[in-house]
Amino acid sequence: MFWTSWFLAILAIILAWPVPLLLSRARWTARSPFAAMTLWQAIALAGGLSMIGAMLVFGLVPLGDDLISGLRNLAAIMLGRPTDPPAAGAQLQFWNVFALSAAGLLFSHLVFTLLLTYARIQRQRRRHRELLELLSSPASGRPGTVVISHDVPVAYCLPGGARSVTVLSDGLMNLLEPEELRAVLIHEKTHLVQRHHLLLWAFAAWRYALPWLPTSRLAQRAVNSLIEMLADDVALRSVERSTLVKAIALVASGSAQVPASELMDSEDARIDTPETTSARLSRLLSPAPPLPASAAAAVQVVSVLLLAVPTAALLLPGLLR
Repeated sequence: MFWTSWFLAILAIILAWPVPLLLSRARWTARSPFAAMTLWQAIALAGGLSMIGAMLVFGLVPLGDDLISGLRNLAAIMLGRPTDPPAAGAQLQFWNVFALSAAGLLFSHLVFTLLLTYARIQRQRRRHRELLELLSSPASGRPGTVVISHDVPVAYCLPGGARSVTVLSDGLMNLLEPEELRAVLIHEKTHLVQRHHLLLWAFAAWRYALPWLPTSRLAQRAVNSLIEMLADDVALRSVERSTLVKAIALVASGSAQVPASELMDSEDARIDTPETTSARLSRLLSPAPPLPASAAAAVQVVSVLLLAVPTAALLLPGLLR
């Protein structure tokens, strides 16, 4: 398993630096947001798996020829039982113990941060929903939509299962034409239907857990932009491109005037940065042809392989000795 640990370590380094850097600069992602989103998820999952797996396998090298036998003998040692073979564990060195401890701590840290982020998000959503109940009123003829009294044009959605709502401001409704308002509503409801908040939660937790890792920072920024593009694509099926462009520009002008924390103080909030808005508008004003089906399929295959390779290296006995 010695070479497996080195292979996983090298893979983790590649997925932590050059790959996300190159993907964040790629121009094809706007042509196929779904494929790009899948690839970002695969990079994050495969990177974490490789990082933890490399340390785990290195620590288990003296205990067996594969991960399963190594874990079995490690459990036997911790329980004070005989190992198989009997000599297993006698050669555990300081660095093996250190690597095993690091793998366990990193795994626990990632899981704890994921759960902690979820708890924070739920608490923030609950507080925000309570404020909406006091400060908003139902939108006439629009189920699942509420209106807040605010002169600045603002639109966002608040996930919550059956209690999910789309929030609009008076300023937005007075500023937009009916078709532009419909474009905004379709866009926001797409976020709820496609459950984009789950992606934002996962990548927010990833960044909180490993803020020093380029993958976490670049991925969170890219995912925020990609989900906006996905929602734009759905809106384009029902409204004209020029209508959506104007609606985006007007909503963005409102977002620039109001601090994000004043409207959606949540760790899974979608914040339209100037860069995101610029990318969305450029994509709509100068549309590039969609990524060919063969290229999009190739991206999906690469995403699957990114997850399959470290998994196979860990689980298949003798794959890399």
